[in-house]
Amino acid sequence: MTADNKAEERFALIKENLAEFLNEEIVKKVVDEGGHPKIYWGTATTGRPHCGYLVPAIKMAQFLAAGCELTVLLADIHGFLDNLKAPLELVMHRAEFYRYTISTLLGAVGVSTEKLKIVLGSSYQKSAEYVMDVYKMASIISEHDAKKAGAEIVKQTDNAPLSGLLYPILQVLDEQYLDVDAQFGGVDQRKLFIAAKEWLPKLGYKERAHLMNPMVPGLHGGKMSSSDPDSKIDLLDSPETVAKKIKKAHAAPQVTEENGLLAFIEYVLLPASGLRGKKEFKVERERDGLETLVYDDIEKIKEDYKNDVLTPQLIKPAITRDLNALLEPIQEAFKNNKEWQEIAEKAYPPPPKKEKKVKNKGTRYPGGGKPEEKALPVRTNGDAPVEAAEAAPSAQ
Repeated sequence: MTADNKAEERFALIKENLAEFLNEEIVKKVVDEGGHPKIYWGTATTGRPHCGYLVPAIKMAQFLAAGCELTVLLADIHGFLDNLKAPLELVMHRAEFYRYTISTLLGAVGVSTEKLKIVLGSSYQKSAEYVMDVYKMASIISEHDAKKAGAEIVKQTDNAPLSGLLYPILQVLDEQYLDVDAQFGGVDQRKLFIAAKEWLPKLGYKERAHLMNPMVPGLHGGKMSSSDPDSKIDLLDSPETVAKKIKKAHAAPQVTEENGLLAFIEYVLLPASGLRGKKEFKVERERDGLETLVYDDIEKIKEDYKNDVLTPQLIKPAITRDLNALLEPIQEAFKNNKEWQEIAEKAYPPPPKKEKKVKNKGTRYPGGGKPEEKALPVRTNGDAPVEAAEAAPSAQ
């Protein structure tokens, strides 16, 4: 393979399955020169990572396979700044949980993590130089522009705290302080990425490229959310729980739009198998006495689904099989790592048990007060006191 062909192959892998790529010439130039594009992906360490994280994780694994230098930013300060998500005392524990989870997740796909770097936001975002740049940026960015940039990613509430306006400023500056060529995220961050292109040059810093994943529907058709246990599969769910949740997943026969099952095959299972050596998705039909279907192209899968060759009943067991195979090394690593288990308990403690209220039945005495106990008369018989024969009055 010639150097030009290799560069084309690397760049094609970087671009695969992206919804949009802004300033792609920045990354292409590095690849064409035989270099290693520096890309970062940041995540606020709030909700517990679930299978929705496999979508960006597989894309990041492709970056690594294409020879990119990948930085994962564990944005602990962002997690604190984002209104209504997580209290400060939990954010640090959650950052450690994310560190274990993401590094293990990328390793589970089978790509080398030699060029992977995991950085904690607070390790540099409290430096004097960084804070001064936050002040500079705050002096030239309007409230309107800051709200617009963070509209899709920061909680918007009436009379919101000022921290929500700082959030997008920090994320823009991260591109400079992490010294990257590009930032990767979902299309929900597009407004912020456009802001970064405009804001960084105002401080004399260069523009970066921006790579965007599409917003992939969850298994129930909507967004896969950490706060809704029925809409997501936890990375540590047992194989039986995974099977149960996928069985319940909503997927209308012959409808490919907003189909969470097909999206999961397209953005997770097919590219994951490609990274492992052979891009394919197998659907077994032994129960129907038919041969196994083998796919290496999502368009063929969608075509067969539209034509009812593939049905939800056929693809759900296949997705369950491949997803459990992907999760197995992650769960094995968790089971063998006491420190990770302890961090999980601190980061996501179980909700406190509700105390059962004991109903006060009262005393059944008129007036509701406790009746005074009457002292029993005592008579003596020699030196030993003897209780009188009269009993205390019984309650009415």
